[in-house]
Amino acid sequence: MTTTTHLDPDSTHHAAETVARLRATFHTGRTKPVAWRKQQLRALRRLLTEHEEVFAEALHTDLGKSATESHMMEIGFLVREIDHTLRHLDRWLRPARVSVPLPLMPSRAWTVREPLGVVLVISPWNYPVNLALAPVIGALAAGNAVILKPSEVAPATSAVLAYWLPRVLDPQAVAVVEGGVEETTALLHQRFDHIFYTGNGTVGRIVMAAAARHLTPVTLELGGKSPAVVEPGTDLATAARRIALGKFMNAGQTCVAPDYVLAIGEAGAEIEGHLVEAVREMYGTDPSRSNDYGSIINERHFDRLAGLLNDGRTVVGGDHDRPTRYIAPTVLADVDPDSPVMREEIFGPILPIIRVPDLDAAISFITGRDKPLALYAFTASKRSKRRLIAETSSGGLVFGLSNLQLGAANLPFGGVGDSGMGRYHGLYSLDTFSHTKSVLDKPLKPDTLGVATPPYTRRKDRILRRIT
Repeated sequence: MTTTTHLDPDSTHHAAETVARLRATFHTGRTKPVAWRKQQLRALRRLLTEHEEVFAEALHTDLGKSATESHMMEIGFLVREIDHTLRHLDRWLRPARVSVPLPLMPSRAWTVREPLGVVLVISPWNYPVNLALAPVIGALAAGNAVILKPSEVAPATSAVLAYWLPRVLDPQAVAVVEGGVEETTALLHQRFDHIFYTGNGTVGRIVMAAAARHLTPVTLELGGKSPAVVEPGTDLATAARRIALGKFMNAGQTCVAPDYVLAIGEAGAEIEGHLVEAVREMYGTDPSRSNDYGSIINERHFDRLAGLLNDGRTVVGGDHDRPTRYIAPTVLADVDPDSPVMREEIFGPILPIIRVPDLDAAISFITGRDKPLALYAFTASKRSKRRLIAETSSGGLVFGLSNLQLGAANLPFGGVGDSGMGRYHGLYSLDTFSHTKSVLDKPLKPDTLGVATPPYTRRKDRILRRIT
């Protein structure tokens, strides 16, 4: 996808027509009442709960996901997000009073949240239901019209979204546009009031450049190499299980998955055996036969990942099969920090272990690279936790867990630097998809602004200097 891609006239016409239709709806005020917003959210909730098996089947077709993982990380996640939003929406939308400085008294001031207009959500293939609909929940809660562009790389899920959303949500205010590069490029040539993109940095830059033409604000949820710091003295068996769970769910195709382990001191040797045992506990001795282990999305990604399998000593895994797009949960040790597996986001079931002598070296390793979307740490030291909070920068910092922190709806989710910009989930989604408008109301009587009105005398000057 590039900004110079030849624009197909049909795609361009369809994109322009869809945006114009939704903008006309927004201008009628149809999406603004809180009752409409709640109605859309409840309809979306019913779709997810009553037709969960349809989504689960599509997710299995695209990614080999088990029904349990689909519920935990996609359907159930979204239902909880909707419930949280419905529970708090009235309070979030309540005007907020603010104080007024002495020179403006008597007057009242407050803020109100207003919808932005027409929002474009471009979603990825790795969690094609969750990462499509979680932003849509926030956009609808804020009172916007929404166009969703699902990923064509997950075609079964894209088809389900395109079929069902217009049937359960307001078709005058919500649209799904399927397709690939041409359709996405045509959409990006339109004027939106906000663009929300989840994916990689290369396309993120294209999205941002397209948005700049219209001064459209963007949220970019990107990725990066998220480290997992492991210190001696912690419960390494539990740490290994939690790292393996976060790394190997969805066959490692998770933007916040631990990308590599930074093992401090003697933890490097010990964590290897615990990771072997964790993989065996979760997926058995032959993960290819496990109903709970997914597949790589397509052959292109398979080939890229297969090329990284020899970048270290294989601790466990390494098996792969191109026809079934299977790559075993793999742990690599003795990895060169400059090898290909450490130069790019892995986005697959390969976990390198990098050994460092101490926390100073671990922090230096992290801060010498792009800021990660997530930073995980497994340590029993309060001092180490304080240092990681104070001396590193990441989209989020998590102690004792990986991936599942996304279930905390009161925490913002987003990147920093190369891992993205903006945030969402819960109240933070409402902030992202709303404009917080300031309102000040000062009565005309009594007229207290005479002292601020020219001509300025010495007396006025003394008074103004005292109160301003």
